[in-house]
Amino acid sequence: MKLGFRIKHHFFGAFRELFVHHHGSLEFRAKIFALIIAACPTPKVDNYILVKQLAEKIYKNDTNRANLLMLSTKEIVQKVKDNNGLDIDTLVENIQKELKIVPRYAKKIDTDSLQAFLEISYDENVVAYQKNILEFLQTLKNDTLKIYNKG
Repeated sequence: MKLGFRIKHHFFGAFRELFVHHHGSLEFRAKIFALIIAACPTPKVDNYILVKQLAEKIYKNDTNRANLLMLSTKEIVQKVKDNNGLDIDTLVENIQKELKIVPRYAKKIDTDSLQAFLEISYDENVVAYQKNILEFLQTLKNDTLKIYNKG
């Protein structure tokens, strides 16, 4: 990555909520990606390359926003790995709480795209765990959208 982007990212990291348009939406997506990546004990660079590719599709080739999503995902995964007050269970709770507050975020859960992460994992136990996470996310999405569409 370019040095300018890294400097800009560190600056925006401190003030992300003020400077990044739809910050909450980007953070929610980062948590979804981080949840599936953090299921692997040793995430590979390929996971973050895939996040960036998916982000470029989501944000229609807005490279800066795609980079921010990738870096935000990486930060969350690192917090989980460092056991820095965040683990997978807490991440799941955060996602559930956000969906209660902003139910339309459920539309941002794309389990079809998340399937690609399973191809990166080589350990069958990790793949099984990731499949369970995907099933959980799909159920959470469906349940949230049922409630959201009623209201």
